[in-house]
Amino acid sequence: MISASRVLVDSNVLLDVLQEDARWYEWSARQLSECAEQAGLVINPVIYAEVSIGFDTIESLEDALPPEQLRREPLPWEAAFLAGKCFLRYRRSGGTRRSPLPDFFIGAHAAVAGMPLLTRDASRYRSYFPKLALIAPDTT
Repeated sequence: MISASRVLVDSNVLLDVLQEDARWYEWSARQLSECAEQAGLVINPVIYAEVSIGFDTIESLEDALPPEQLRREPLPWEAAFLAGKCFLRYRRSGGTRRSPLPDFFIGAHAAVAGMPLLTRDASRYRSYFPKLALIAPDTT
């Protein structure tokens, strides 16, 4: 049961459903449905950008991610700051990427806004956002 009014939905869950992923479709579709029954589903510009790669037009992307079902929220400035700090920890611990990964922005947004994050890839979120409430395969 979700105790929040909104849930941030990671792009991997949306892509599982949109692409009918053989391994993850069933879990992701069920979790999306259950979360939607209990809370508002939210995406941000980073999630929107990650999902957009599979679409040729913005119209087809909008059809796939209807705003009535997936509320769009901007990335808070505080989340950008937190994402930068988490990225710095990542680099200092041996991470090789030169710019902040999308997961840092997504995790920071959920953490700053007090939203649980629906994701199937919880490891990085657990490492860098240990207090973040996750809805993930190992928590359901």
